[in-house]
Amino acid sequence: MDETLRRDIGLFRYGLIADLIHPAPDEITLSRRIRDKANQEYRIPGTLRTRVAITTIHDWLRAYQQGGFDALLPRERSDIGRSRSIPRDVADRLISLKEDCPAYSVRMIIEEARKTGIVPPGLELAASTVHRLLSRHGLLTKTPGEPSNNDHRRFNYEKAGHLWMSDVMHGPEVRVEGHQTRKTYLIAFLDDATRVIPYAAFSFSENTESYLPVLKTAILRRGCPQRLFVDNGAAFRSHRLEIICATLGITLIHARAYHPEAKGKIERWFRTVRMQFLPTLSRSDLRDLDTLNACLSAWVEGTYHLAPHRGLDGESPLDRWARVSDEVRFVSDPHHLDDTFLAEAKRIVQRDRTVSLNGLLYEVDASLVRETVTLRFDPAHRGRAVQVWHNGRFVQDARLVDAYANCFVKRQRPSETPTPIQPSPHTSPGTRPHKHNPPGLALRTLASHDHDQPQDHHTDNQEVS
Repeated sequence: MDETLRRDIGLFRYGLIADLIHPAPDEITLSRRIRDKANQEYRIPGTLRTRVAITTIHDWLRAYQQGGFDALLPRERSDIGRSRSIPRDVADRLISLKEDCPAYSVRMIIEEARKTGIVPPGLELAASTVHRLLSRHGLLTKTPGEPSNNDHRRFNYEKAGHLWMSDVMHGPEVRVEGHQTRKTYLIAFLDDATRVIPYAAFSFSENTESYLPVLKTAILRRGCPQRLFVDNGAAFRSHRLEIICATLGITLIHARAYHPEAKGKIERWFRTVRMQFLPTLSRSDLRDLDTLNACLSAWVEGTYHLAPHRGLDGESPLDRWARVSDEVRFVSDPHHLDDTFLAEAKRIVQRDRTVSLNGLLYEVDASLVRETVTLRFDPAHRGRAVQVWHNGRFVQDARLVDAYANCFVKRQRPSETPTPIQPSPHTSPGTRPHKHNPPGLALRTLASHDHDQPQDHHTDNQEVS
């Protein structure tokens, strides 16, 4: 604490007790005066507190009566520079252990100290406390030229499609429904060998449902990469992304935590976006998400891809792509790619032959009632068909329930093993077999049956005939 702050604190304390040292000749007692001061709020130097306790005012008054104004000044800690939560002997041993093993981390120092019996059994050592202790003695500062455990080396693949990098950047706010604004996130992919952006788009979220459509579009435009280098976010650790990469033959690589240097190329491209693209946006460009993505696509294809790149020895990304893209694996069947990116959800078919998905009710075959089925669907397009799979085999496309149309549909009985109708020996091969129903009463026989009925029902039988 500097001398100016100590002096201001002492002046505040004296101003608070000044009228208590020489009280006015009235009937108000000292205890009442102190209680009234404790109920007020003040601007206290050096702290955010606004009130002073009654016992604190008593202590200040007693200190002034015994030592004058100097007794009101804050005292400097006698243990300054030392940890109060770690005993002195334990702190000395920890410092010595770090000096003997400079490569040990803070947690390794704590573990080694417990193994050697330096730390008493009941003493807890927080990593932050030990870190402050070692930092205060200059044991955690690396000297210039000292070797580091992190081996950073420049790398660059020779062929396009050998490695893609992907990350997410916080973007600007755009309008939603005309008035409200929402924050956007820029999801991008970068080819390591050419610095080409296979695809990048702004989204309102950075979750898996927003990430996978951008990856799908990037693959359709620039082919399948051999490796995909991503961060450790939730979208990059999703089970769906792992399955998609395994299906397409993509090796999914996760960067080490708290190691942003490994993704330096895409981080550098994000900085280019912030410096060269975002400042050019006008208010009309931020009126909706589609307009913002259209502006981004125009800038990437018309400016960035055509500009000379320092990391490519002055060659533009598109020129480098034209030279080294001979090994790119393009998608031969886009429909197969659509099926690969479908999401899956398990449902139990209800007794009314329906399953619920994303707030919509679908109808499936009656033979699947009470069975567990797998629904495969596209989360980005709710109107597309929903596939129904059972026991690993495709069954049908589910149909949206039309409650009014079902009023006129004849109900079917579920049958797990439907059997075809066997033709009779008298049926010709070209004719369709008919079921043999039991004979009924012919209409022409109703007249003869009417004479056999009792007389009191004769009128009703006439109406029927």
